[in-house]
Amino acid sequence: MKVEEYLRYDAVGLADLVRRGEVTPHELLENALVLAEKINPRLNAIVQPHYEEGRKMVEALPAEAPLRGVPFLVKDLSIEWAGTPMRSGSKGYLKYISSQDGNYVKRCKKAGLVLFGKTNTPELGLTPFTEPTLFGPARNPWNPDHSAGGSSGGSAAAVAAGIVPAATASDGGGSIRIPASCCGLFGLKPSRGRISLAPLTGESWAGAVAEGTVTRSVRDSAALLDVLNGYEPGDPYQIQVPERPYAEEVLREVGKLRIGFSAQHPYPGLSLDAECVAAVYKAARLLESLGHEVVEVPLPYSADVFKEAFLPMIVGETAAALRIMGDWLARPVKADDVEPNTWLLAQMGEVFTAADYAYALGKWNQLARGMAHFHQQYDVFLTPTLSRPPIRIGALQNSTQENVALRVLQTTGGYRFLKGSSVVDQLVEKTFGYIPYTPIANMTGQPSMSVPLHWTESGLPVGMMFTGRMGEEGLLFRLAGQLERAEPWMDRRPPLL
Repeated sequence: MKVEEYLRYDAVGLADLVRRGEVTPHELLENALVLAEKINPRLNAIVQPHYEEGRKMVEALPAEAPLRGVPFLVKDLSIEWAGTPMRSGSKGYLKYISSQDGNYVKRCKKAGLVLFGKTNTPELGLTPFTEPTLFGPARNPWNPDHSAGGSSGGSAAAVAAGIVPAATASDGGGSIRIPASCCGLFGLKPSRGRISLAPLTGESWAGAVAEGTVTRSVRDSAALLDVLNGYEPGDPYQIQVPERPYAEEVLREVGKLRIGFSAQHPYPGLSLDAECVAAVYKAARLLESLGHEVVEVPLPYSADVFKEAFLPMIVGETAAALRIMGDWLARPVKADDVEPNTWLLAQMGEVFTAADYAYALGKWNQLARGMAHFHQQYDVFLTPTLSRPPIRIGALQNSTQENVALRVLQTTGGYRFLKGSSVVDQLVEKTFGYIPYTPIANMTGQPSMSVPLHWTESGLPVGMMFTGRMGEEGLLFRLAGQLERAEPWMDRRPPLL
């Protein structure tokens, strides 16, 4: 098999070639490695090459595995792969080596996937862009001056560049859907509890985090969810079992849906980029042409939810994450063990109280009830995935003034004065102004997907986000399959290919 041929297939297609004996798993891996060596120096998507581990895996693949021989990459965050480092984008974990396979990796191996590297992620997965100090930025294959998104930016860059047809991703505030939008990929965040975080974790970020994948085709995402989903003993959630394999859902008729959509920005005074507005109305027209009832609706939540409900969880969990890091280091974490913004969030987490955290989770419950009421009227909610096309590298990094303020805070220890201050308001608006839609499904637990339906004149992708009722991944896959057939995207190639 030549590289040009390898690039034409998705994961399901490659596995079918292996099954029919037209290509070997060894050939697939060697093509992936050729592309990695050629492309990764420009993108910085893969930060841990494990080529020899991949070659060993090829020699011991299960005979009847559904995705036997398909090359695959693992996000370097929270997913344990025995014998490999898991650095989570942080120098605090430079020497951490996983002692066992997590549920995700066990299921990947059972499915016959060939793991050969780990992908770039921001420190502890905390930002919607992937620019860790430890490894440097992951770059967008459509334009390397632009962000690949975060926190699964390395995975998305590698898939969009064709190194692999699919890769692991995880999503605590949009980290599957954000990079999928930035890189022109399909990315579905499953319902809470659909994929187990076993064996080390029951829930992460109060249930906000879900693991999944980024893929070029809808059917790959469905096939991977078929092998990844399922309850493990000790899981805090047990969601209903799907009616049928998700791979079958992609080909089924979706029927006529009632779809509510919005191009409203939740922050007063902020608006969407014109490309995102154009893209959502374009998507609405496409949906109407496919027979759906499409209604423009007010945004069913306000910007207050980010500060009152999401921020206390983020800072509290960051503070806890540094305590866990300290347990592993066998000493308290110091400011120079982590990046300045991570330290800031952790210190804010020490200022916020248990009551603040409990109050925030109460807001999550209110939001979940509100969205459930919305979905009594509408099958699906449509917005742009992001408020802008992919940002330039560094666009959301600290300004010089912000860095000076951080140094003052670190010197004086004045973090307690931040709570309720305008500084926090500005921090929240800066981040959530860019991702004003994605965190909602993390708080409610709903399935939500980014679909690549628009490209700007300059060639940058813009994803459309569709959110469904809890547990209804099947409906989303049926809709995504219909959209993919109507507006195919898989054969689009970034300029560097």
